Amino acid sequence: MSTARKQPAGTEARVVSADGTEIAFEQSGHGPAVVLVGSALADRSDTARLAALLSQHFTVINYDRRGRGGSGDATAYAPGREIEDIAALVGHVGGSASLFGSSSGAVLALRAAAAGVNVDRLALYEPPFVVEEGDDGPPQDLARQITVLLAEGRRSDAVKYFMTRVQGMPGFAVFFMKLMPKMWANLTELAGTLPYDIAVMGDTQQGKPLDADEWKGVAVPTRVLTGGKSPAAFQRAALAVTEILPQADHRTLPGLNHGAVVMAPRKIAPQIIEFIKG
Repeated sequence: MSTARKQPAGTEARVVSADGTEIAFEQSGHGPAVVLVGSALADRSDTARLAALLSQHFTVINYDRRGRGGSGDATAYAPGREIEDIAALVGHVGGSASLFGSSSGAVLALRAAAAGVNVDRLALYEPPFVVEEGDDGPPQDLARQITVLLAEGRRSDAVKYFMTRVQGMPGFAVFFMKLMPKMWANLTELAGTLPYDIAVMGDTQQGKPLDADEWKGVAVPTRVLTGGKSPAAFQRAALAVTEILPQADHRTLPGLNHGAVVMAPRKIAPQIIEFIKG
């Protein structure tokens, strides 16, 4: 594991990715390096509390994925560009690091490891694979629907569509979120990156078993965490990951749901700390 040089907590820094895009991050703590990979409709503010907890044990890199927060973007997108972003951050901390990813960020972390980024350990919270027929997955035309809404400038509608049709959030919950202007403004600002997360997920949400060949490059120790209050589909997805990876295990955390990384980081952090310390 790499140990990075100290940097004042809360100070924004940048690395330059392979395509020239600047990726903004905050570095805190010291010790073995851990990079936090955010989910859809999230920037590094969503993982700030988790970063603070982990920084008591590790050098934590809490970054904005491209197109979000302080990070730049490029005209054309491909998941490979985001893998290069992670590689640049790993390079910054000395050439190897553990990754923690949540939701679609967990899948991006898996893709980075599969692509050969020098990963020490992978900790994942609820990768949203849909691996059994009958489990609720996103609409088949999700990418087209989101693309049309964004092209029409309907960013708020794109967020609502994603939250209700993909994340399964009740409409009344979205209504109350809209009553919090600052929160909703941040979400609509991030709406343009929804196609990125859809591309990261690829064809892994169609109710079919995971393709073992797609993930055969992931040979590092991996822990998959799920919340006890989350739908059973997340448990099945986690078990599917453990079945195809050679060094993976699964833990269910009682009382948590899909939003636990933001809402209950104190309950997730101990699992990450124990696992990464080995």
